[in-house]
Amino acid sequence: MKKIAIIGGGGFGREVLMLINQINLKNNEWDFLGFFDDGIEVGTIINGFPILGNISAVTEWENELSIAIAIGNPKTKKEIIEKLIFNNFIKFPNLIHPSVEIKNFDLKIGYGNIICNGCIFTVNIIVHNFTIFNLSCTVGHDTIIENFCSIMPGVNISGEVKINKAVYIGTGAKIINQLEIGENTIIGAGAVVYKSLPPNCTAIGIPAKPIKFHE
Repeated sequence: MKKIAIIGGGGFGREVLMLINQINLKNNEWDFLGFFDDGIEVGTIINGFPILGNISAVTEWENELSIAIAIGNPKTKKEIIEKLIFNNFIKFPNLIHPSVEIKNFDLKIGYGNIICNGCIFTVNIIVHNFTIFNLSCTVGHDTIIENFCSIMPGVNISGEVKINKAVYIGTGAKIINQLEIGENTIIGAGAVVYKSLPPNCTAIGIPAKPIKFHE
């Protein structure tokens, strides 16, 4: 079994632990060691497992270890990953729930992605690295999703959509086909995106419209 730990001891971190346990029920693949978190005291027990240290402890780790990044904020996730990629002992596997429907028609997926229970991927989809797909998301044909995105529960992405780096899509949002979402954009929960969105904005509503811009 391969050793694995989670960065992030909050709610989603505990959900990723559940995901690892569900993968193990089918494949017995992972030996879970514990969590890393900058905001929780070392030794604190969470769902039966300890906080092993802070993020700096991962950068200094000297044995082979797989890491899952259970951080929803794309900017924070990107900053953490940029600290870890220089440690050759650290690996970033894809964690895919056994229930996930993947049609296997030219799906290309990178590494470090987390795909939770009930997600559906159709055909000719490209997923780059370090994206979270929370519960029951759907991704349509010919969609491209770049690095560091976070896609919350119940999001529906139609076909031929391009989602650029570090996009956050809130719970229950819908994106219709043939649109592009700009880098670092935030889409609010329940929004319906009818038109492409520029980078660095927050968009909400039906139809979704930018309400502010940020760095």
